[in-house]
Amino acid sequence: MNDRITTKTIKNMKHRGKRIVELTAYDYPSAMLADEGEVDIILVGDSLGMVVLGYENTLHVTLEDMIHHTKAVVRGAKKPLIVTDMPFMSYQVSKEQALENAGRLIQDGGAHAVKLEGGGRMVETVDFITSAGIPVQAHLGLTPQSINELGGYFVQGKTDKAARKMLDDAKALQDAGAFSLVLECVPEDLAGLISNELKIPTIGIGAGRKTDGQVLVFHDLLGYSRGYLPKFVRRYENLADSIKNAISGFSEDVRNGDFPGEEEIYKIKNLDLSELMRQMKLEEEISD
Repeated sequence: MNDRITTKTIKNMKHRGKRIVELTAYDYPSAMLADEGEVDIILVGDSLGMVVLGYENTLHVTLEDMIHHTKAVVRGAKKPLIVTDMPFMSYQVSKEQALENAGRLIQDGGAHAVKLEGGGRMVETVDFITSAGIPVQAHLGLTPQSINELGGYFVQGKTDKAARKMLDDAKALQDAGAFSLVLECVPEDLAGLISNELKIPTIGIGAGRKTDGQVLVFHDLLGYSRGYLPKFVRRYENLADSIKNAISGFSEDVRNGDFPGEEEIYKIKNLDLSELMRQMKLEEEISD
């Protein structure tokens, strides 16, 4: 029996008042651990550009990158719904381009749904993709692929006009067939209003407590990365220091000759290499 979580499961969770857990993952081991940690949705986020590939932002991530990492995540996670970000310029040119690339993420990558950023003119694109049978998770608020237009990572929806536009966009995306909506860096009350107005679930990241679920980046949650952390991140572990200390210990043991030790080597009692050495010496004498 297949107990994989589906988009229908996610939508029903909102109506049952059950909060939704979404977490990014980018490879087989992170997906496996997210699965064991009982998350509902795994997002193969284009944030991999920064936390895995070392880019300054998400704009350099390609469709091939997303397919490659999605395939690994699919192999590692058996129960969560797997959603993959459509990377920058893979859906903005035309709705036809968007459908073709969304299809590749599903067919080649193995994702169960795709996520794309923006309201406004993206509404028609969402409608086009969902009409072809591909589920879409929408994304409003701080949209990292628009970082150059936004001018930085700032809270969105801070004025009445901006709040109204976000609400209108959210409703339009719902009507276009999106099965859920990510709200990023949005004031809590606005996120709550949008959540109450929508029939589809909202997933918050820096959007307060009134959304239907929450999503965080794998590396942020675990303290697996260095540098700046947004205000909305709660760090549950500090793996970076633990991993660094483990590697430093290994380096020290190797340099001191303490690794490998007696318990970490193989010895075969009946293995006698003297005959092999004699034959090798004989072969050398003959060749000379």
